Amino acid sequence: MNVISLYFALWVTVDHGGQDILYSFALSLSMLAVAVSVPVLGATSDTTGKRQRPLASLTLVCVICTALIGGTPNLWVGLVLFVIANYCYQSALVFYNGMLPSVSHGTHVGLVSGYGVSLGYMGSIAGLLMVKPFVEESGRSAAFLPTAALVLFFSLPCFFFVRDPEKKYYPPVQITKVFATLKETLSRIKHYKSLFQFIIIHFLVLDAVNTIIAFMAVYATKVIGFDGNEITQFLISSTVGAMIGAIIIGFLVKHKGSIWAYWLVLWLWIAALSLAAVSQSTTLFWCVGPLAGMGMGGVWVVSRAILVELSPPEKLGEFFGFYSLAGKTASIFGPLLWGSVVWVLDDTQTLKYRAAVTLLLCIVIAAAFLFRNFSLNISQANNSIDIPPTNDKF
Repeated sequence: MNVISLYFALWVTVDHGGQDILYSFALSLSMLAVAVSVPVLGATSDTTGKRQRPLASLTLVCVICTALIGGTPNLWVGLVLFVIANYCYQSALVFYNGMLPSVSHGTHVGLVSGYGVSLGYMGSIAGLLMVKPFVEESGRSAAFLPTAALVLFFSLPCFFFVRDPEKKYYPPVQITKVFATLKETLSRIKHYKSLFQFIIIHFLVLDAVNTIIAFMAVYATKVIGFDGNEITQFLISSTVGAMIGAIIIGFLVKHKGSIWAYWLVLWLWIAALSLAAVSQSTTLFWCVGPLAGMGMGGVWVVSRAILVELSPPEKLGEFFGFYSLAGKTASIFGPLLWGSVVWVLDDTQTLKYRAAVTLLLCIVIAAAFLFRNFSLNISQANNSIDIPPTNDKF
């Protein structure tokens, strides 16, 4: 959160006077690289059974590049370092997600996932508060070194206490075989109709979510008029909402069903984006943070739970790769859409940002209509996701 949602976005657009499209392009470029490699990483995860070591290696490279951003006064060097750091961070999530079955089983997947997401957001709050004194003393460039140190620190428990399942034999990784497996999976995708439908929905929702994460601070600064302290407080409020949302949604996944919980997440995002688009005062905009936060925390929890429920166990890592691919691809198009809208409407001052948020709102509404069909198909097929009927939606 320190880098993508706050300091780097403002480091580019305010400190260096760069246009939003520069940050959009850097973010999208890193996500394009991730989108290309994520299926291979997921398949490799399944083939070798090794997830902990790649997770640690990618995290360390991310930490180093993040730390170096603060040491360069050059905008372009900073953008390159950001591309590398974000690539490593996002790629590491493939292995992180694939480790979920190692720490939870059955109906506990959603609940344990909720705890994990919630603890992650606690780390985000700690990061915001611990880095803030450095920024107040020396400016935004001083945020990156301590942020990198905190990322490393909060990663240590996973490195030391979570282990890969024991396997008697680790076959060598053959790239040609990996691509052959991916080709075979793609040829069979029509047999996983529900999974394919959900990945499309997931893509649309994350198109909005990832873009808001990237440009939240920019919007609050240039449209609402928040100063540095107000932005930090706003992000903390949204992070607290994310913590609460992760736990509540995880609980609802376990007790009400994942479809019911996903509907709640969609409505939270529709409400948050609607308020953001029309807010004329800081008072109304303060409501956006907790709502978006709850939706943000909840979407990761329930989407991973649905994926586990829909995926064959032996293909879980590979399907998590495609799940991640949808999210990473959304992170390519979402920021580019935002940057393009802002660039085209450059002479309209704040209207260009409101138009960008409205576009994201339309995308989430489209996802909701698709999810209605998905939930009806699941119900009719008597899928393993035990949920109440959803005919009353839309």
